[in-house]
Amino acid sequence: MEILAFGVQADEKPLIERAFRGHHEVRCLDVFLNEDTAPIATGYETVSTSVNADLGARVLEILAAGGTRMIAQRSTGFNNIDLKVAERLGLTVARVSYYSPYSVAEFAWTLAMAVNRRIVRASTRTRDFDFRLDGLMGRDLHGRTAGVLGTGKIGEAFTRIAHGFGMRLLGWDVAENPACRELGMRYVSKEELLAESDLISLHVPLMPETRHLIDSTALKTVKDDAILVNSSRGGLIDTAALVTELRAGRFAGVGLDVYEAEAGLFFHDKSLEAVEDDTLARLVTFPNVLVTSHQAYYTEDAVGQIVDATVKNVLDYKAGRRSENVLVPRS
Repeated sequence: MEILAFGVQADEKPLIERAFRGHHEVRCLDVFLNEDTAPIATGYETVSTSVNADLGARVLEILAAGGTRMIAQRSTGFNNIDLKVAERLGLTVARVSYYSPYSVAEFAWTLAMAVNRRIVRASTRTRDFDFRLDGLMGRDLHGRTAGVLGTGKIGEAFTRIAHGFGMRLLGWDVAENPACRELGMRYVSKEELLAESDLISLHVPLMPETRHLIDSTALKTVKDDAILVNSSRGGLIDTAALVTELRAGRFAGVGLDVYEAEAGLFFHDKSLEAVEDDTLARLVTFPNVLVTSHQAYYTEDAVGQIVDATVKNVLDYKAGRRSENVLVPRS
């Protein structure tokens, strides 16, 4: 069986090809799955997709009509997949339920420290041999408060690093993590966490009930000099409301690895095109904002685990096995 993999990055391709070697042939494409590219999958029983693939009803119908029976998504998140339609069409859907939490947690800290210590501005200056310190003053994080929204595996890894910095720890989640409590974390309401934290990091999944978890009301609760980091899903933050607060001169720094309208933008080269997204265009102009292109997970360790899990998902599908990764079982 030959598998068609959409949205494969250059660094990712050799890992995928090596992982599938000896099992199945795999054809890697750098184009992303959407309504225009879905017909390419005609004749492929199994398709592998990336996190920004369009797996809405129309795309799923095209895939099913072309003979696709299994979708193996190379990510933990699956909010881009219409699972009800997939089930109706008889499509098996699997995702990667686990990969290195350290990749995302460490990157969240990279964003936090970069905006706190003005690293991008400093680097740009020194390239021009401008070695002034004006405007580069940051703050010690030791002794300050870290607020962690979502204390699962990634949130716990982030918390352990915060503990190493000697920070006071506040957490918010539907279920408390005993490991975080052992580190001294105190669980509080979202409102209390936002009001008291000097550094806020988001590590919750995107679901209907968490969409715009950080909305206009929540943003107004946050300290004016706080640092806000999102390395989870863009839809957790109301970006238009965030821009409004930034225009008012609020926040010491904002680090975003995700953006709620990133589909069709992130993972593409748009440098020679006119920017049509006015919100994103405004967002990147703020000197205290750092935006990266959904790369928090992008380490050799994490991507290797994602690829290995994807191979296992395909092998399980062929063998008729079911694992915790299956979202829609084989009919």
